Amino acid sequence: MAARTRTSIAPKSRFTDVDRIRLEGMAFDGRHGVSAAERSRPQPFTVDIEVEVDLTRAGATDDIDETIDYRKLRAIAGEVIGGESAHLIEALAERIAARALEIAGVRAVSVRVAKRPASMEPLDAAAVEIKRTRA
Repeated sequence: MAARTRTSIAPKSRFTDVDRIRLEGMAFDGRHGVSAAERSRPQPFTVDIEVEVDLTRAGATDDIDETIDYRKLRAIAGEVIGGESAHLIEALAERIAARALEIAGVRAVSVRVAKRPASMEPLDAAAVEIKRTRA
């Protein structure tokens, strides 16, 4: 019986102009809401961030300096949610998006901010999602 030869064909790498990094389900406490009662005590918020960035060099080099450090994105979300109070989760999403776009290499960002307002129970979450691009 003749031996079989296995041939492996690796796909050609090409940049599709839509590489993404996603951080999902980050949880932070913050004092935000329309009412003074909501802002008087910490409440849980969840944040998802997706950034569009060219990951070609990072994939080829395995070098953290060639990508977006996930810890930076997480820190931005944590600082915004844990920081200055806002009435609207829309404002929180805008703050996070603006800061994420300041990171070199980030072309666009989508941010989702959710909370579970006690005043609206039963409700899994009230959430907003925005997308912003570099000017």
